[in-house]
Amino acid sequence: MFKIAAIGIVVAILNQVLIRSGREDQALMTTLAGLIVVLFMLIDQISALFDKIQSMLGL
Repeated sequence: MFKIAAIGIVVAILNQVLIRSGREDQALMTTLAGLIVVLFMLIDQISALFDKIQSMLGL
């Protein structure tokens, strides 16, 4: 979970720096890239959660 928070902080800082330097399009792409990375990380976490639930219930 700390990785996700760290990615969020880095993306937010990069986003602000890029917007203030007049590169709104690159700021948007950075935000989208960060979102995609976090979504892939969450998919792995949710998959691990379902595996644990299945093993606990013996399915």
